[in-house]
Amino acid sequence: MTPGSVVALSGPLGSGKTTFVKGLARALGVKETITSPTFTIISEYQGNIPLYHMDLYRIDSAEEFENTGGGELLSGSGVSVIEWAEHAAEALPEDTLYISFSITPDGTRRITYNGDGL
Repeated sequence: MTPGSVVALSGPLGSGKTTFVKGLARALGVKETITSPTFTIISEYQGNIPLYHMDLYRIDSAEEFENTGGGELLSGSGVSVIEWAEHAAEALPEDTLYISFSITPDGTRRITYNGDGL
């Protein structure tokens, strides 16, 4: 991951999106405890590279996402990781890495990805 990387996460509640962000934060050298920013929408963490953790669960459109200031962070000096990214898909750059989380019938998690965001 490099500054300006955007990672779009999708999947149902409890599928592992925030847990994934915690692991990524550790890899980026973030020392703070990572929590879901569902109510704050955007949390910023300092590490070797800044991490912008966004949760768009309560966002209804790309326009609303832009109004929160999220769009400005996408081209910032950090890595942007966006939970519920499908709520503002039109605002994401072409080179976004898309990661999808699912829960199988036996309760295990499945992760699939596509894009050039690495």
